[in-house]
Amino acid sequence: MSPLQTIGIICFVIITLWLGVQITVLNTCLHAKRHVPTNLHILCQKEENYLLLRVFDLVKNEPQCTKLVKTLQKSVNAYDSRPRIFIVTPTYARPVQKAELTRLSHTLLLVPNIHWIVIEDSENKTSLVTNFLSKSRISFTHLNVPTPLPMKMKKEDPNWLKPRGVLQRNAGLSWIRKHVDPEEQGVVYFADDDNTYDLDLFEEMRYTQTVSVWPVGLVGGLMVEKPLVENGKVVGWNTVWKADRPFPIDMAGFAVNVSLLIHHRRAAFSLAVARGYQESKLLGDLVTINHLEPKADNCTKVLVWHTRTEYPKLKQERKLSVPSNVGIEV
Repeated sequence: MSPLQTIGIICFVIITLWLGVQITVLNTCLHAKRHVPTNLHILCQKEENYLLLRVFDLVKNEPQCTKLVKTLQKSVNAYDSRPRIFIVTPTYARPVQKAELTRLSHTLLLVPNIHWIVIEDSENKTSLVTNFLSKSRISFTHLNVPTPLPMKMKKEDPNWLKPRGVLQRNAGLSWIRKHVDPEEQGVVYFADDDNTYDLDLFEEMRYTQTVSVWPVGLVGGLMVEKPLVENGKVVGWNTVWKADRPFPIDMAGFAVNVSLLIHHRRAAFSLAVARGYQESKLLGDLVTINHLEPKADNCTKVLVWHTRTEYPKLKQERKLSVPSNVGIEV
């Protein structure tokens, strides 16, 4: 057998083996597509992204890794071409804090291409929230901004402004303006940790061009508060509580294009406005009613509920000589 024939036989064997492997892989993929739930593929993809993000967190402060991390981060962001959703969530210490953050995080786990900005109303970042976020499998930023004690007025005070969350949301806006490319396609949503969210809501808001709006259930003393829509344009509001507000809408009822927020750098919440006017303050800095984009089938569907969690009854704790949660994070 000549050397040329030997080489030909070897090439034939290699090609045959390669084709066999390709056919096997193809059959496996087709079988998986038929029999494995679609959401499992999504969850696997999110798990891969999470592992990459955790690697980024571990090495981001290592000088020799900085350039590589930036390159890899761009690759991960480019993997999903959909506009990114920046979720801004203020939070504060209370018995139900971890429970409510857990519920919200499990919803966000199922939403592709998001970044969760969690801001504590605290002098320092607490170990509870720090540990929780590190295990959350979500791309996140953890901030803390305390609300000054004199501003925390009591509800009995008729001039009570309910300032909690104002400075925290503004801190989230500052982070976005500092770290997000002004040309990035994305949206900012202020998601409190005590609400309930339908997954469809996030896809409704994802392609917002200015400010998108939709109904909110169980808020303002009504079953539903919602924008009134005619011919695809918002023309008014069905609301009873402080109906004279410029934008009588709940914090959960709108999302803002990220570029719009970045280019309007003075748009923010304020401690100087009365209770219920925070939404109007921010939106008034950005748009008029004519710019609003009605979502959720022209505001005919409820995809978010202002449910809140009932404050737990803990009177039995007073009967114990040692608190029941000693050594246990609840």
